Amino acid sequence: MKNHLKTISYVNLTIILLLLGAVAFAQSPEEVRSLAMKEQSAMLQTMKDLVEIESGSRDYEGLETIGDLIAARLAGLGAKVERLAPVDEGRRHDTAEKIGRMVQATFTGTGTKKILLLAHMDTVYPRGMLKAQPFRIDGDRAYGLGIADDKQGIATVLHTLAILRALNFRDYGTLTVLINADEEIGSPGSRTHITRLGGAHDAVMSYESGGGPSINRLRLATSGIASAVLRVRGRASHAGAAPGRGVNALYELSHQIMQMRDLSDAQTGVKVNWTLARAGIVRNMIPPGATAEADIRVERLADLDGVEQQLRERIKNKLLPGSVVELSVVRGRPPLQPTEASRALGAHAQAIHAELGEKLDIAGKSTGGGTDAAYAALKTTAPVIEGFGLRGFGAHSTNAEYILISSIEPRLYLAARMIMDIASGKAPLK
Repeated sequence: MKNHLKTISYVNLTIILLLLGAVAFAQSPEEVRSLAMKEQSAMLQTMKDLVEIESGSRDYEGLETIGDLIAARLAGLGAKVERLAPVDEGRRHDTAEKIGRMVQATFTGTGTKKILLLAHMDTVYPRGMLKAQPFRIDGDRAYGLGIADDKQGIATVLHTLAILRALNFRDYGTLTVLINADEEIGSPGSRTHITRLGGAHDAVMSYESGGGPSINRLRLATSGIASAVLRVRGRASHAGAAPGRGVNALYELSHQIMQMRDLSDAQTGVKVNWTLARAGIVRNMIPPGATAEADIRVERLADLDGVEQQLRERIKNKLLPGSVVELSVVRGRPPLQPTEASRALGAHAQAIHAELGEKLDIAGKSTGGGTDAAYAALKTTAPVIEGFGLRGFGAHSTNAEYILISSIEPRLYLAARMIMDIASGKAPLK
């Protein structure tokens, strides 16, 4: 009987200790913040390490080097790591000849919730630019090619995971990290995999930049992207001796562009901008051919259909009857659209960030950029939120891309707390 009472007492003591541990854990935000503060210096070094590896979307060697570094860091944090070959299902004229491999890391915990973290390792910069524009710190700004888009995102993921490891937090079921190498060229080799992963997780956190110098935000919406290519065939002739015998493809192209310059609509977020044009062979020949390309952005998937319909209707009106006008529309990323689930999770993020005494904007309208978060949301009802990375500016520019060092601590705190709350069921997912 005494042994039985001792067993009951031991069980009761164990329950009490577990409850006390839960209470202690409920008071852990300060510990999370303290760890976030301690990670700042190490995270700056990580960003420097990443920036100093040139990894343009077409630089396969550089992508392999940076991918190996990322894989090693994730393995060191306790993940099962894989290097995944791309599956090229959407090759375009600007797709890299050889697409870089993805890095996927899986952390297995003790809970049930599945969380996906996204970032990308490729940049828009060709090899050779690093020498003249190395990583540097100037006041509150850390500069570097690709630092805002998206090497800070990789660093934020790595150091958020370091915080969770320091806390011995494993209440999630599965924590998956996917770093792809082709985001800047439309993710032709990773989009299908990202869509599949999005459908297999309970929440998706994507780590593109989280606002700029004057705004601190997360995004529930990103733009859908497409391109239109206009090709005009005319007839060549001597520009001096017999111009009338030719059909000037440049004239027809100019006419087409001018009559399709008004397709943007600020109210619906549709943007159609003609950005590239080429015509002719030599100066003294009536040009027999001409092409132009347009960048198209939409906030709603259905708007792409409307834009394409308008383009095809407009090209029927020709300036020169002898010309042939052809149009092709290539659809890229779909738009990420707000859902009730993403709004609820965004509001939870606001509440967490308010603990730091800072306002966090939740953007429900796209600002014009497209991201892989839209692929993750394509076949799921789970919340997908973009912008968990650092605040920064100057993406896709030269010698002007930077992140705000002061955003490191609050962003690490936000990311770690969000993962913890999602894992423990404190954050709404529906």
